[in-house]
Amino acid sequence: MRNRTAVLWIWMCVLPLAWDFKAPDSQTSHLLQWLLVLPALAGAVALSMIGPRFTHPSLLRRIVSVALWLSVVGSIVPQSIQGNDVANYLRVLLPFLLFALCFTAACRPWSPIRVGQFENAMWYANVICLVFTLGFGLTVGWPLADVRYRIVSPTMLGLQGVLLHQFIAMRRYSLTTVLVFLATLVVELLSVTRSLLLGTALMALFAMWIAAPTLGHLMRVSLRLIGAVVCMAAIAGAGMLLLPQVTDHWTQRLFAAKATPTDRDPTTITRLAELRDQYDQVTSSTTTLLLGEGYGHDYRYSPIYLPDLRNQVNERDFYRIREWVAGHNFWVYQLFSGGLVFGLAMPAAMLLAVVKVAFAYRRWRRLAPREPMLAPFGRAVFMLAAVPVTSIGGNPLGARYAGVIYGIALGFSVAMYVQLRFRFRVLARRRHVAPVVAPAPMPTPLETFATPEPR
Repeated sequence: MRNRTAVLWIWMCVLPLAWDFKAPDSQTSHLLQWLLVLPALAGAVALSMIGPRFTHPSLLRRIVSVALWLSVVGSIVPQSIQGNDVANYLRVLLPFLLFALCFTAACRPWSPIRVGQFENAMWYANVICLVFTLGFGLTVGWPLADVRYRIVSPTMLGLQGVLLHQFIAMRRYSLTTVLVFLATLVVELLSVTRSLLLGTALMALFAMWIAAPTLGHLMRVSLRLIGAVVCMAAIAGAGMLLLPQVTDHWTQRLFAAKATPTDRDPTTITRLAELRDQYDQVTSSTTTLLLGEGYGHDYRYSPIYLPDLRNQVNERDFYRIREWVAGHNFWVYQLFSGGLVFGLAMPAAMLLAVVKVAFAYRRWRRLAPREPMLAPFGRAVFMLAAVPVTSIGGNPLGARYAGVIYGIALGFSVAMYVQLRFRFRVLARRRHVAPVVAPAPMPTPLETFATPEPR
C-alpha cells in the first residue's frame, strides 16, 4: 500500500479494454489499437514490478506461471523456424502476452484494499466496453447480418459470470447489476449467436453447482433460477415482437441445417473445416507436431468439407480463403501454433487452475462463508470459468484486450487460492487460538448498493 502510483498503473492496465472494438481495417484503426496497447503493457509490467511477493511456495502457482510463459516465450522457436510474417505474429501474440503479463501482475498477495481497486477498474472497464462496443457496432447500421458481428464485447461472458456470482451464489441484487445483466441479454439476442446463449446457460449451471452444496440448497437455487429464466424469457419475447428482423434471423439460424441439402449447419461446417486444416498442418511432420506452426501462421478451410459448403461459397473463393488470426477454437489453435511442447501447456494449466479453484471455493464457502476474502475470490473464479465457456464459440482471449481481464482473473484465483489455503491450514492447526480475521476488501460497485446477503 506504500506505492501511491499503483492505482494509476491499475487503470492504465485495465482501461484499454473499454475501447476494444471491431473496426474496419484501416491505417487509423490500426494506429489507434497500437496506441491503446502501450498503456496496457506499461501498466502490467509496472504492477508486476511493484507487487508484493509470496513468502511460501505453491505448486499450483508455479505450474501455471511456467506453463503460461513457456507458451509465450517459446513461441519464438516456431516463429524462427517457420518465418511467419512478423507483423501478423506480433498481432496474434499480443493477447497471449497481455494474458501472461496480467497474470503475473495479479498473482501476488495483494492487500484486500488493493484487490478492491483492481475490481473497481475491472468492473467499470467491462461495463464501458459493453456499452461502447454495442454503440460502435450499431453505428455500422443495418442489416442485422452486418451489425451482429460488431456488438459483442470480448469479455461479456466473464461479466455475466461475475453478475451470476452476485445473484445466485451471494444473493445480492442492485438496480445497476440487474440492468447490466439485462443489457448483456439484449446484446445476445441482437447478435443472434447460439454459443453465447449456451455460455450463459452453462455459467448459470456453474453458479448453481457452487451455491448448492446439498440437495435442499439445489432445489431452492433451482426455483430462483427458474423464476429468473421466466422473467428473461418474457423480456426476450417482448423484444422479439418489437424487432421482427431479430426473430426472423434467429429462425434462420436455428433451422439453418434443415435449409441445406446436406442437413448440416453451415457455421458448424466452417468451424470444422478450419479446425481440420489446422490439425492436418500441425500433424504433417514431426517438427510441426512438437513445435507447432507459430502464432500468425496461415491456415485455410479443409477441402474435405467443400461439398457441404458449395451452396455458401463457390470453389474458386473457397481456395482463396487465407487466415492468420488466432483460430475460433482456443484448444486446437494452441496445438497448431505451439505444438506439443509450447502449445498445450497453457490450456492444460488453465483447466487445472479452473478445476482446483472451483472446488476449493465451493468447499470453503460451506466451511467459512463469512471469510472477507471469499467474495472477491468467488468473483475471480466465476470470471475465470468464463474462459472455457467462451471457447465454445471462439477464442476467449479475443483479438486484443480480453487477455487483460482473464489474465487478472486467473492471477487472482491462483493467488487467493494460495492465501486462503495457507490461512485455513494454519487455523486448523491452531484451533484453540481465536482466528485473526483479515480486513474486509474495499467495497466494489457490485457491493456498494447491493442488498446484504441473508443470514
